[in-house]
Amino acid sequence: MLDVKQNNIIVQNKSEIEKCIRHLLSLLGEDPQREGLIETPARVARAYAELLKGYSMDPWEELGTKFPSESQSELVIVKDIYYYSLCEHHMLPFFGKAHIGYIPQENIIGLSKLGRLLDVFARRFQVQERLTNQIAESLQNYINPLGVMVALEGEHMCMCSRGVKKIGSKTITYASTGCFEDDRGLRDEFQRAIGQ
Repeated sequence: MLDVKQNNIIVQNKSEIEKCIRHLLSLLGEDPQREGLIETPARVARAYAELLKGYSMDPWEELGTKFPSESQSELVIVKDIYYYSLCEHHMLPFFGKAHIGYIPQENIIGLSKLGRLLDVFARRFQVQERLTNQIAESLQNYINPLGVMVALEGEHMCMCSRGVKKIGSKTITYASTGCFEDDRGLRDEFQRAIGQ
């Protein structure tokens, strides 16, 4: 289980973050006092508080109530859940769609909770590979299904807007637990259902 910070550290350090942004603007040759930039440090601090709110979120709290499962063999999939994250290597955005599936055992959760779980981990500095695994492992640990399968599609601005500049390229990552690790047929069923 993750060590969740009780309060949003970005909100607590808002004035220091604003000071750093003003300094960065100066280092980049800008005048932080010019009209268009005066409010930029405060706006950046607010943006980071929202973009990185996952640090103050508890996955168990976001998953909420478990409900008894009426079926123990049917695949449950929520697909095309949009997400937005920040690459920890360049602090640039990456975003795309998540597809989360599981086969219940004793419990299910509300479908909207899968989107909340995604946000817990996406709203942090991340790499897509770890994000995919964190979602699968958390869901597995919380409701103990027969198995979990997660696929993330992402477009990374660190690859599109700098370096090789390959606009429109997508990265796809998978993570699986339980029965999905051993059963190629289940993996194929999941991939067909999400259109891959």
